Amino acid sequence: MILGKRNKTVQILILSVIAILGGIAISNAYSKPTYPEVGSRIPDVSLHTLKGDTVQLSDYKGKSLVLNFWGSWCEPCEREMPTLQKAADDWKDRNVEVVGINYGEDAIVVDNYMKAVNVHFTMLLDSNKSVTKAFGVRPLPTTFFIKPDGKVHAIHTGEVTTSQLESYLEQMAKE
Repeated sequence: MILGKRNKTVQILILSVIAILGGIAISNAYSKPTYPEVGSRIPDVSLHTLKGDTVQLSDYKGKSLVLNFWGSWCEPCEREMPTLQKAADDWKDRNVEVVGINYGEDAIVVDNYMKAVNVHFTMLLDSNKSVTKAFGVRPLPTTFFIKPDGKVHAIHTGEVTTSQLESYLEQMAKE
């Protein structure tokens, strides 16, 4: 009798541990990844420039940052490029950096594209698309407006117009 009770206790204990571990595994499988949102900090990720240099997003700390995720095949992305270039030119003396993050394309393709559309603001390559994924970007274009402290001021999904871009930048300048 004593042996039977002991085996039953061990069995219950083992089943309990399995149930708890199973619950944790299921919970992790269905939990949503956390992406930057308004008020949160952006991930400090590394990207490469067109020349192959490595850049950390934290290198821009202390500046307002316009992070634009784009692709050369994306028509709204192409339409907003002149707007982004104008902002880069107009705001460079006001502690604002405009940075493009290309979605998975080769440096040669991106360089040729930039020449074709006449833009020269900083361009970074997300070759394996991991940064775009870490930011939860869907669809392209998506633009993050980051305050000098590294926190997200706003996220704009879709093509950003000149008036929208100016409005975001003016809001950040007031903070």
